[in-house]
Amino acid sequence: MFIDVHMHEMTYSKDSFLKLDEIVKIAKNKGLGAVCVTDHDSMGFKELAKEYTRKTGYPVFVGIEFFSLQGDIIAFGIDNYPKERVSAQEFIDMVKAQGGVCFAAHPFRSNRRGLEEHLREVKGLDGLEVLNGSTSEEACKKAAEYAKELGLFTLGASDCHVPEKVGVCVTYFPEEIKTFEEFLAAFRKGDMKPAYYEDGEYKILR
Repeated sequence: MFIDVHMHEMTYSKDSFLKLDEIVKIAKNKGLGAVCVTDHDSMGFKELAKEYTRKTGYPVFVGIEFFSLQGDIIAFGIDNYPKERVSAQEFIDMVKAQGGVCFAAHPFRSNRRGLEEHLREVKGLDGLEVLNGSTSEEACKKAAEYAKELGLFTLGASDCHVPEKVGVCVTYFPEEIKTFEEFLAAFRKGDMKPAYYEDGEYKILR
């Protein structure tokens, strides 16, 4: 099953041009089994996503892309998060205290929003985004090297803000996932793999 684990919806991510209906329509056409809305420093979309999933039966999971003092970290499975910037380690510790999971988003993107060398300093990350639809191939390769060195799970995601980016990079999960609890359980197992969309299908990176 393929899931895009890093997406931005315009209600709470003001730099996005995407509404949920459009995200889901494109995702379905590409064969995605679920999508994740991870807005910038907000989980305001949580209840809207729950209601959408209840009405349509299509899983929409909500996390957050939190801009820590060292860079962006995506987290799922939390209810509380800082309302101001804190260190990466403080945020990770907060996620873990709530039983959540987290990964570094685009760690080597050249916009000063990735953890970069801080990856070697922080403790508690579950994974790294090694395929990102808005990040250079070189930066993605470097992230993959760090994931291997640090023994972290690898993920792919579109980081979409516009229609043409939806689902360009995603994460493959070997099991079917219908609920948020199943998503968290599958994430913790770590059997997922990054994948990219090419010639009308997803190709998994091994």
